[in-house]
Amino acid sequence: MHLYLHIPFCKQACHYCDFHFSTSLDKKEEMVSAIVKEMAMQKDYLNASPLKSIYFGGGTPSLLTKGELARIFEAIHTQYSVDADAEITLEANPDDIDSKALATWKATGINRLSVGIQSFDGQQLKFMNRSHDAKQAENCIKQAQDAGFDNFSLDLIYGIPSESHEIWQQNLEKALAFDIKHLSAYCLTIEEKTVFGHRLKKKKMQPIDEELSAKQFEMLLSETEKWGLEQYEISNFSKPGFHAQHNTSYWFGEPYLGIGPSAHSFNGKQRQWNLANNALYIKHILSENKLPFEQENLSSTERANELIMTQLRTKWGLNVYQLEEFGLDLNAFEKSLLLFEEQGLVQNKSGRLTLSGKGKLQADYIASELFFD
Repeated sequence: MHLYLHIPFCKQACHYCDFHFSTSLDKKEEMVSAIVKEMAMQKDYLNASPLKSIYFGGGTPSLLTKGELARIFEAIHTQYSVDADAEITLEANPDDIDSKALATWKATGINRLSVGIQSFDGQQLKFMNRSHDAKQAENCIKQAQDAGFDNFSLDLIYGIPSESHEIWQQNLEKALAFDIKHLSAYCLTIEEKTVFGHRLKKKKMQPIDEELSAKQFEMLLSETEKWGLEQYEISNFSKPGFHAQHNTSYWFGEPYLGIGPSAHSFNGKQRQWNLANNALYIKHILSENKLPFEQENLSSTERANELIMTQLRTKWGLNVYQLEEFGLDLNAFEKSLLLFEEQGLVQNKSGRLTLSGKGKLQADYIASELFFD
């Protein structure tokens, strides 16, 4: 079982981000109190199963103070059993990383960092409205390594508008030269309710260049292979033994509990999600003693389609025999699958489906065509 905690605060809004957060830190102390209380209210959701992973996401969890982190960890260990070798990840921004913060995180039990570098180029960082600069992007990696954080991941973004691929090549070389154990690389997307989304609507920004993004994805595959990182999911690469246990649990449909505003939970058959409003989340929990979530029961079709969407993205692939457990008619699925095999987009080895290199560029399309109606 797995635990996710959403910390909904940021210093400033990145122009591409559509996650739930607030740039006002006024309610941070109350939010921590509400998160602590929600953990007690939700303690039976995971049926007392030990936690294999804990993930602090956001927002920007690295904004939490030493005292706030201590309160949250005390609540975790009070309400849940935690495996001795549990992966405990904190998302961190480069400008929040210093020797004091690193020592605090290590002392609280955090054993993995996910650092939002996004780019080592100053102009690209300004374009995305990131809160750190190019120098901080490089310095924070060395600081984390010196503090003993061997298990950490870097995030990079490709497909950023550019006249050439030179900056992306430099970003990859800089990141990989640090001998990192994990890299997450995402194509820039323009979501409707973001600054970039508004700019695109007003024609102050061009749509993402798909040809440029596809070429940079190919460069990503080439460079990570050269440096000994395995692509174990379309956007994630790691050295052996360093793949993200928490994220992998999502892709394989393992139960998890989400705490905090907008956080999602899944118990195998039902999905629920908390209200994405800081003030109302705090009010419901602290003042009204209510859990502010909506819930849905997943049909066999929905559960099967989720497996197709998530497992097909991984190196382990989709187990066709697992789909048979849902009692669905596989005829349409098998016809679409055969077509993708003939096109060289999907490989079928004894009922285990994986995407080819060419197929990975069309992963979402292939999954949607394999979906059950």
